[in-house]
Amino acid sequence: MLNTEIPWDTIFSILQEWHAELRSSGTELPSVSALALEASASQSNKETKQERDAEKSPSQAWIVLVSTLISLRTKDEVTLTSSRRLLAHAPTPEALLGLEQEEIARLIYPTGFYRTKAANLLKIADILIRQYEGRVPETMEALLDLPGIGRKTANLVLSEGFGKDAICVDIHVHRICNRAGWVDTKTPEETETALRDQLPLKYWRPINWLLVSFGQHICRPQSPFCSRCPLAAYCLRRGVTKNR
Repeated sequence: MLNTEIPWDTIFSILQEWHAELRSSGTELPSVSALALEASASQSNKETKQERDAEKSPSQAWIVLVSTLISLRTKDEVTLTSSRRLLAHAPTPEALLGLEQEEIARLIYPTGFYRTKAANLLKIADILIRQYEGRVPETMEALLDLPGIGRKTANLVLSEGFGKDAICVDIHVHRICNRAGWVDTKTPEETETALRDQLPLKYWRPINWLLVSFGQHICRPQSPFCSRCPLAAYCLRRGVTKNR
């Protein structure tokens, strides 16, 4: 059974208020969003494109692409430190291509599958230089052609890297939306399709970082904190057998 009439405005108002309180306590955004925000602030402090190019500062899309690939099967705190460490050495695809695969693997360790990720990062940098003049492509089709990039990463690059309307569905978004009864799907890809049909466009981008934080702190995979959930009135608690 699904919630057939979902008050999205109310739900997102609650989520945004909850997240503001969380941030005020010193908790950071999810790792990729935090890095994207840092990049955006840095770019806004540069007055001209020529000034940004002259400093060889990493583009927001490159930062999001690299950090999202690193984040797969990796905790947020590890993603943050590993991404910052690598990007300090490789702020551009050209700079990354100048590193040896073992050096990249060392810089992103202890992320999960760090050797595979290092190999894919080198392949991606080579493709960007040869086919896209060193820039990250801005279409879903082109992003999905890159090694190790799936729909989750592609959507996050489009939304956080380029500011486009895209729905990034990771395990938190998929789990929470199904648990609450907002969708009834089996895979993240099905959840993305379902949300595209019903979620107002203005919420496509923030749904990821809001529900990722919510899933990390309240709506845990096992034994969620239902007793202090601000969305309890809008959740069917599907599949929840134990909660706190």
